[in-house]
Amino acid sequence: MRHEDLADADCGIAQALGVVGDWQTLLVVRECAAGVTRFDALHHELGISRRALAEKLARLVEHGILERRPYSDRPPRHDYVLTAKGEGLLPVLVALQEFGTRHVMGDGSVSAAPATAEVQRLERLTGTRLPPLELVDHHDGTVRLPADRPTVLFFFPGAWPPDAHGYPPGWGDIPGARGCTLECLSYARAHDDFTAAGVQVVGVSTQRPDQLAGFAEHAGLPYLLASDQDGRAATTLRLPVFRTAGVDRLKRVSLLVGEDGVVRHVQAPVTDPAAAVDEMLALVSR
Repeated sequence: MRHEDLADADCGIAQALGVVGDWQTLLVVRECAAGVTRFDALHHELGISRRALAEKLARLVEHGILERRPYSDRPPRHDYVLTAKGEGLLPVLVALQEFGTRHVMGDGSVSAAPATAEVQRLERLTGTRLPPLELVDHHDGTVRLPADRPTVLFFFPGAWPPDAHGYPPGWGDIPGARGCTLECLSYARAHDDFTAAGVQVVGVSTQRPDQLAGFAEHAGLPYLLASDQDGRAATTLRLPVFRTAGVDRLKRVSLLVGEDGVVRHVQAPVTDPAAAVDEMLALVSR
C-alpha cells in the first residue's frame, strides 16, 4: 500500500508509517544514521535479503529520506546517506530505543542506570570508528567529531546552575541522574592534565546550547559542552537514554576516541563520576 492510499490522509502518523512503517525499514535508517552506508555493509548488519534491502533503499531514496552518493564508477557503487529530511527521524529512533529498553526489555521504571544489554551494546563500540558528527557547543560554535586529536566524550543527563530551576521534578530520585555537576567539575579540575596528555574533553547532554552555556559559565568550565538536543549522537552511537518530564536524557557514558576516530575505551556504567574521571586520566596518561 502506498502512503497516498492510506485512509487517514490528514494524519501525520499514518502518512509517516506509509513511508517507514515496517520495522526493517526503520532499522535501515538506524544503520545509516550510525554510519553504515554501503549496501554490502547494510546487508551484513541487518541480515535481510539483498532484494528486500534494495527495495527499501530505493523507497527511502524516493521519499527523500536517503540520498545516494557515488563512491565508485567502475562498478557503480553508492553510499546511502541521511538527508536533512531523514534526520527528522532521529528523535523517533531515540524514542523507540527508550521505549524498548524501558517497557519491553525492562519493567517500565525510569532509571538512568544502564542495563546489561545496554552495556554490552556500548562495549561493542570499542574498536569501531566514530561516524562523522557535528554538534552545537555552548558558544554556538560547532564541535566536529571525530577530532584531529584524542578526545574524551562524556555523556551526561543534564546540569544547571543553582538559580536556573532547570532540574525536572524528582530528579534526585532517578537512579544515576545525580552527579552531573560533580562529573563536570571533576573533568574541569583535571583539564590541565588531560591537555598535557594531548587529549581534549567534550561533555555532551541533550540540553539546549543556552542551558549548557549557563551551566558552563556558572561552573567555570575550561572545556566545551555540546548539545545533542536533536538526538544525533544518541542515534548514531545508539546511546542509552531515559525519558523524564517529557525530555529524553542521555545516561552517563564516557568514550575515549583516538585521533584516528577509533573508540579506544568505553566507560559504562559510570556509577562514580569522580572515580571515572580519575580512571580516564590514568588511561590517557599511559
